[in-house]
Amino acid sequence: MKIDILTLFPEICRAPLGESMMKRAQENKIVDLQIHNLRDWATDKHRIVDDAPFGGGQGMVMKPEPIFAAVEELKQKTPNAQRSTSNAELQKANVVLMSPAGKRFDQKLAAELSTKSHLIVICGHYEGVDHRVIEHLIDLEISIGDYVLTNGAIAAVVLVDTVVRLIPGVLGDEQSAADDSFSAGLLETPQYTRPAEFRDWKIPDVLLSGNHAEIAKWRKEQALKRTKQNRPDLLR
Repeated sequence: MKIDILTLFPEICRAPLGESMMKRAQENKIVDLQIHNLRDWATDKHRIVDDAPFGGGQGMVMKPEPIFAAVEELKQKTPNAQRSTSNAELQKANVVLMSPAGKRFDQKLAAELSTKSHLIVICGHYEGVDHRVIEHLIDLEISIGDYVLTNGAIAAVVLVDTVVRLIPGVLGDEQSAADDSFSAGLLETPQYTRPAEFRDWKIPDVLLSGNHAEIAKWRKEQALKRTKQNRPDLLR
């Protein structure tokens, strides 16, 4: 998969996406991740990417020209973009805008995005982007939650991390993604490791029993209990 991030704050994305599994995914060439400064597509000497909103109001709005120029250039670098293909939908670049006004991001949507060949992620900022970007350029507007961040670069890191770990070969154990919270419709079961007793707190006896059927039953019961307590909305 190829992922391009367009942001005014590249360093916010580089540090977290250059560590751990994200780093290994890039080193193993499972993911080609490029982080771009949107100002590189501004055409004036001051590299201006925002302006005051028409109609008045507070804040600034991201201008359409550099966003369109950047996305159109990056689309030309989509893998197999110049080839005819029987699966054109999978081969095209999918353009995503990170915005608090977007569709709520969840594990199901992350799984869908993990099958794409090329994602172009635009990081919103200020009061948002010129609406012509939303109307004529992007494929999907995504919010990572019902709150507002100082900029979309933080949200982009969350999206990319969630999507990349679902790509085959990124995790050491392919079953890990399937067992994640939300993947199976429930929150993940409680986990324990050594020592078996810590400060007089012992792990559940069933985990030491060696009875895999009983362990599986216990884990399912605990996942259901945890979901009822923390996220009852998932059970509806």
